[in-house]
Amino acid sequence: MKNTTKNIDILCVGEVLIDFIGHQSGVLINNTRDYHRYLGGSPTNVAMNSARLGLKSVMISSVGDDGFGEYIFKRLAEEGVNTHHIKKIDKKPTSVIFVSKSEGTPDFIPFREADYHITEEQISTEMLTKTNIYHTTCFALSREPAQTTILKKAEEAYNLGCKLSIDLNYAKKLWSSQEQALSVIKAYCKFNPLIKISEDDMLRLFEKELPHQEIFDFFHNLGVETVCLTLGSNGVKLSQSGKEIIQLPAIKVERVMDTTGAGDAFWSGFLFAYIKEKPIQDCLQVALKLAALKLQNVGRLPDNINILSKLL
Repeated sequence: MKNTTKNIDILCVGEVLIDFIGHQSGVLINNTRDYHRYLGGSPTNVAMNSARLGLKSVMISSVGDDGFGEYIFKRLAEEGVNTHHIKKIDKKPTSVIFVSKSEGTPDFIPFREADYHITEEQISTEMLTKTNIYHTTCFALSREPAQTTILKKAEEAYNLGCKLSIDLNYAKKLWSSQEQALSVIKAYCKFNPLIKISEDDMLRLFEKELPHQEIFDFFHNLGVETVCLTLGSNGVKLSQSGKEIIQLPAIKVERVMDTTGAGDAFWSGFLFAYIKEKPIQDCLQVALKLAALKLQNVGRLPDNINILSKLL
């Protein structure tokens, strides 16, 4: 938990990219005519949200030496995210994803180039000794060299006393096979990360609907203590080894504007409260508040999210 010698609250390792989010609501990409540009990538959203909540966040990623890369550096700097360890690559353009605007899980088409070229020299041992939480995603782990880098540095972080975290945002189109994805996920789970998964992620990963208890047992049997299962409009369930499952309802939102990034907003809130050493139920309450706020905004969260820090 919180250690005053650790001046990096959260180290986010993974994809930074450009999201082109559809302007037409409730349609898939084949019927979307116009797109608006946003800064995207799950760990990028967590890094930005965390910085805006007053945490010290560092982003580890790779971008192209191009206009989109420049935009990324500018936007992250504006939010107060440390960008010193984002690498510019000459011969690869910045990764881009086209996303539909929907009330459910969005449809997307990825054009991945620079984002997964994350190498070990970007994450020093000295940096890890100062880090509280080391966070990554299933998306980031889906390609080499990022995969090897993230796993190797996760082990080092774990041995140095960092708490690990992962968003298991599995998507079949990003991996060569389901078996490979499970193998990599299991390797990361050896380090007892805080896990955030959604029902949709689990349906895609296991290719069938599983009872929630089976999902929890799968991860607990890998040595993971805390598993957070998000249920969309049905709220969240959290299981900790040997304890009763906590279930909380979602906060009602009158009008859903955009679901993209809602899971990242949720997890940003959870990690923020966790770093502040709040009880696990409080972590979930803050997470649900931030997710509800995101659902009401297209693209990024509104500027007033620092009001949440006053709730703690």
